[in-house]
Amino acid sequence: MAAGVLVAAWSVEAAKNLADGRPGQRRPPCYGGRSLNHRALSLALLFLAPTTFAASPGPLPLPPNAPIPSSRDEAYPGTLLLTLDATDVSRRIVAVHEEVPVTGGKELILMYPRWLPGTHAPEGTIERLAGLVVTAAGTRLAWARDTADVFAFHVPVPAGVNRVSVDFTYLSPVSHGVGPTEVSSLQLALDWNSVVLYPAGYFTRDIPVEASIRVPEGWTVATALEVAAVEAGRTRFKVVSVDTLVDSPLRAARYARAYDLAPSDRVPVTLNLMADRADLLAVKPDLIELHRALVQQAYRLFGGRHYDHYNFLLQLSDDIGWDTTLEHHRSAEYGEPIADFTDWDKTAGYRDVIAHEYVHSWDGKFRRPADLWTPDFHTPMRDSMLWVYEGGTQYWGTVLTARAGLWTRQQALEALAMSVAALQLMPGRSWRSVQDTTNDEIISPRRPQSWPNWQRFEDYYPEGALIWLDVDTLIREKTRGKRSLDDFATAFFGIEEGSYVPVTYTFEDVVTALNAVLPYDWASFLRSRLDGHGPGAPIDGLRRGGYRLVFTEEPSDYWKSVEATRTKSVDHRYSLGLVVDKDATVSFVSWDGPAFKAGLTSGAQLLAVDGLAYDAERLHSAIARAKTGTEPVELLVRVGERFRTVRVDYHGGLRYPHLERDPAQKPLLDDILAPRK
Repeated sequence: MAAGVLVAAWSVEAAKNLADGRPGQRRPPCYGGRSLNHRALSLALLFLAPTTFAASPGPLPLPPNAPIPSSRDEAYPGTLLLTLDATDVSRRIVAVHEEVPVTGGKELILMYPRWLPGTHAPEGTIERLAGLVVTAAGTRLAWARDTADVFAFHVPVPAGVNRVSVDFTYLSPVSHGVGPTEVSSLQLALDWNSVVLYPAGYFTRDIPVEASIRVPEGWTVATALEVAAVEAGRTRFKVVSVDTLVDSPLRAARYARAYDLAPSDRVPVTLNLMADRADLLAVKPDLIELHRALVQQAYRLFGGRHYDHYNFLLQLSDDIGWDTTLEHHRSAEYGEPIADFTDWDKTAGYRDVIAHEYVHSWDGKFRRPADLWTPDFHTPMRDSMLWVYEGGTQYWGTVLTARAGLWTRQQALEALAMSVAALQLMPGRSWRSVQDTTNDEIISPRRPQSWPNWQRFEDYYPEGALIWLDVDTLIREKTRGKRSLDDFATAFFGIEEGSYVPVTYTFEDVVTALNAVLPYDWASFLRSRLDGHGPGAPIDGLRRGGYRLVFTEEPSDYWKSVEATRTKSVDHRYSLGLVVDKDATVSFVSWDGPAFKAGLTSGAQLLAVDGLAYDAERLHSAIARAKTGTEPVELLVRVGERFRTVRVDYHGGLRYPHLERDPAQKPLLDDILAPRK
């Protein structure tokens, strides 16, 4: 008998005994005007209710769709031919043609990549695919989209057919409102996962593909793919797996130049510079030397390399969506607004991006978390180890940026101060661990948030970096400088010199590798920091490194650079508790900060400060003035069609984060940032 039925039967029998006053049962006193006998009977009927509802009539679910065949690790019978025409740059349309070997009489399932490496999330742009037509020997075949997995297309293949043709258009964003723009009249940023359909049932590393592309006449193509031939304006690449194709983005431009970053090395490393103007291609020799130093410092850190060549794909443009960067095994795609690169001395903010993406060749592409590696692009990823994949890369990217001279030591410290301050005053840490933030890309892949520092987002980057700083300084302290996290990096990521085959790892593998450097209870050490809730950020590494976080009334030069270039905002998050963008719109309000307590939210337009029309300097002055007064800072804001006055009762003055040397501690952080000889 089911447990629910047993409970219900017992309850009814017990109620009858009480109601009938059977021998051995004392009649209870009245309660609330009714006998407890009746109350017991009512309770018995409540026990029966779930059983009654479970048996009630109602809809039942339909059987699920037949599952997409699981991928198997065996060679696909034939080579896909992928032909692109990307010459329609004015309308930003890419025409795609594929020839797919098939077995006649069997259904073909074509998959559009959904789970994308590097984004760690289901971010495939299926909504940009249009005009899909499948034919065999000139006869059109009817395809049907899977209603459960809408990234899958079922194609019935007639008997005797051994190849089908697939045609569609990829509709690249025509404006930033649709998405980061990928095509302009002068440049193209193409990710192959946007323009390929692959057959289900095979590991993507086992599906060979021969790709080719036509770009506007006179344009230069740059990619980690090797060119087989250039014929009649079409560039044809050597056959690779679908896995390698997707991992090798393509860039093309009217104006392009290649710089050799490893002139004396047997393995080529190239900076492929794409620009909107010819004059932008002339890069100062000193800047090229800094990039060359980055390559050499990376080799000294990791030891082995896992590519036969490497391409930095850099686009200088105010039209192309430069805010998107992504790592790959043999290349990195990233962009800069024109002014940020040409005014190098004034734009220190985010210079670590190039080092970050480069480090991923070792951390993320060669060594990869076991639960993040998947055999294809439709198997869900699990992101539990992103504190290594991204957090470790954030740490080593910062270190290498300083060691190469792309940042001065002071700029590196100022960048770290901004990161530490944000985490130290992060209210979201009270309820959410950094381990849980590794799920963020799957929960909400970079969508806007109302309260970012309460919700938390992607903190496995900066907080993961602080954990690795903690590890590094602890090793240095306990070994009296004889060993460091560099030893871990070499042993963990530098293995199997020259191999391109990914090697996966687990949490236990990380612990084992750390113990080989310094025997310690690393499992407990890491778990306490990954699963803890504060208060405050894990800053033991900063303290042990010889520095402490302080706030002053003057922003650092690095802070000014970030405000003036990338964010183009006025940042008062550590005083008034808000950030105002260049259009006078409040873009951030700190949870439980002064502006929050006054009822302000992001999205409000700031019209006036203390009765005068808003400008950045007046807001700055009002915050400083309130420090010695008793009146609140008065803000006139507009939200939609409504106007209101917000009085922020704050008197703490201007506050900007800095790192200050602690003379009681050895400057281990200075040693970490110093170049390796």
